[in-house]
Amino acid sequence: MPFKTTEISNPQYESNQLRFITVKTPNLKGRGDICLYVPPGAHKNEVLPIVILLHGVYGSAWSWAMSAGVHLKTNALIEKGELPRMILAMPSDGLWGDGSGYLPHSGFNFEQWIAEDVPTAVMENIPGAKQNSPLFIAGLSMGGFGALRIGAKYGHKFKAIAGLSSITSLPQIKLFAGEPLKTYAQDIVADEDVFATFKKYRDQLPPVRFDCGTNDLLINYNRDLHKKLENEKVPHVYEENPGGHEWSYWAKHILSTLKFFAGKL
Repeated sequence: MPFKTTEISNPQYESNQLRFITVKTPNLKGRGDICLYVPPGAHKNEVLPIVILLHGVYGSAWSWAMSAGVHLKTNALIEKGELPRMILAMPSDGLWGDGSGYLPHSGFNFEQWIAEDVPTAVMENIPGAKQNSPLFIAGLSMGGFGALRIGAKYGHKFKAIAGLSSITSLPQIKLFAGEPLKTYAQDIVADEDVFATFKKYRDQLPPVRFDCGTNDLLINYNRDLHKKLENEKVPHVYEENPGGHEWSYWAKHILSTLKFFAGKL
């Protein structure tokens, strides 16, 4: 169903191939923002992959571009032939509290905003974004939690999913967010934990990749998720790298995720 209210930036004023969309959706009971990287020369006859990138607590639609320069790095790798032409869609999480958790709660559905509204808005407004565009999702920290959960729950939509320095279970959001944990509580307990979600939707689980810095406060949670997946013989790629819970880590290692996605085309 097309959005009745949409505002899109004028390509005439674009900088470094960044574009912006604002749409009104019942899932947010208002407007949501999406920042996009669109490769140069994208046209309506192309079918381009769409990568949704989710930010962490405190962030917004601008975070991946303005804190990691992901659009510049992606563009450079496309020009070198190391990545295929692709669209990056970087939505806000709904801007609730310190972070929405990308879950339905408090009368909003932040999960459906990402899973349903964001792909629809991109396909309606961006050249090369089609119904048959391969769709991927990744995120950092809270966004990793969202990407892995949503990617599994809506596994029929995604070609592959990934997380960087991911929160792996809902209680970990209290390491960052100031809102009461009970606010985020789900009716279905499996929706609060990445491993439980993976087990529940195992039959439709897309290819999975996740990584974490060895100095990250979430490293032991990520190691635990890796071990649980190994024990259950759930296929996945897990890597550890030097670094902490910081933009310098994510700016570097998001490129490994994009190459992982490219390998699934």
